[in-house]
Amino acid sequence: MRRAPPKSLPSLAEPGQKPVRPKDSGSLIVLQRQGDSLNVLMGRRAKKAVFGGVYVFPGGKVDAADRSVGFASDLAPDVLTRISKDQRRARGFSVAAVRETFEETGLLLAGPADVGATKHETWTDFAERGVAPDLGKLGYVGHAITPAKRKARFNARFFFAWADDMTGDIGGSGELSDLDFFPLAEALKLPLVDVTEFMLLEVQRRYAENLAPREKYPFFSYRTDAPYIRYS
Repeated sequence: MRRAPPKSLPSLAEPGQKPVRPKDSGSLIVLQRQGDSLNVLMGRRAKKAVFGGVYVFPGGKVDAADRSVGFASDLAPDVLTRISKDQRRARGFSVAAVRETFEETGLLLAGPADVGATKHETWTDFAERGVAPDLGKLGYVGHAITPAKRKARFNARFFFAWADDMTGDIGGSGELSDLDFFPLAEALKLPLVDVTEFMLLEVQRRYAENLAPREKYPFFSYRTDAPYIRYS
């Protein structure tokens, strides 16, 4: 099976339209060891959705409530400061990744703790379970911002977690179809956007180092609509 070429990003903006401000978002790359194989959880977005028809990691935009909920453990200090000087904003990316993963897949990365007072439906569910996001079990993968000339833009942070650290059964809201763990080499052959393909390759490269923390992480962006990557 040959690798499919990366799919296009969200559709172009109308001529003369001012660049859209990118929305903060978080994605979680859920990994699973199976013998000598490294598997990754992915699902296909509906055709009418942003990134419609391609396979993605669970994730989505940061909700206001994501910046204020309690947590069972915190992100590593170096990851927090790398993401933003504003720790509430920095933490919001990872909290959104945990929440969206629970909503879209049914898998829960959480530990005993109080999320605090909330009216948010998902965080109310966490509160009823007596758990909060277990951010200390997240590793950091990289940062991406989608191009300026697109109708929808995302300022996205990518994290990884091990399926063994999560609870629940794969199911979720139905936003992702064909949801399953794929061997990483096979996942790279699925219909993907370029950012997703790059982050998968980054995980593949770092797996040889046991996904240990690094001094420099990738920033995937675009210049004149062409991918531009730097490490810092």
